[in-house]
Amino acid sequence: MPAHPWLAETPWPTRQLPRDELKRRIEHFLATHWMGVLCTVGRDGPIGSPVEFYAEGLAVYILPQPGSPKVKALQRDPRVCVAIHGENCGWASVRGAQLFGTAEFLEPGTPAHAHAMTIYRWQASSVQLGRPLDQPPATALVRIDPERVVYTEQWLRKDGFGPRQIWHRDPDRVAGALQYGH
Repeated sequence: MPAHPWLAETPWPTRQLPRDELKRRIEHFLATHWMGVLCTVGRDGPIGSPVEFYAEGLAVYILPQPGSPKVKALQRDPRVCVAIHGENCGWASVRGAQLFGTAEFLEPGTPAHAHAMTIYRWQASSVQLGRPLDQPPATALVRIDPERVVYTEQWLRKDGFGPRQIWHRDPDRVAGALQYGH
């Protein structure tokens, strides 16, 4: 008998978490991770860039390298997906989130940038890069406030919930049940 018999059950459950509980789980996941992949649409196709991020609620802040391909792609088309996955040791522990939204540049000297710098932990990177700790970076930050989040947590199956949960910014939009199984 497998260690987690509920993993073998098919079809997978599709029941959605209550909206507040789903949001709480996503916020916790984002607050306890700091690396993801920023997916943009470049001139020649998709670009996936590993990025450091810090979250405030469901919004994430990224400090991109000025002039990088991802910045140029965002300037042409601000639609993005940020994919984050948690450490895992098998199917029972698989967790991740995909945030879909529009990137917004926050320019230095603005109240939005000043606020973002209180969320973004620039000091840790500055230490590693040998930069001064008394001067935050004076480059634009990117804020992504997602329209939709696809949250995956296989452990939810144990309690009869679908492992794939979808949160929408619009509370009137209800996620459809996704059918999975082997």
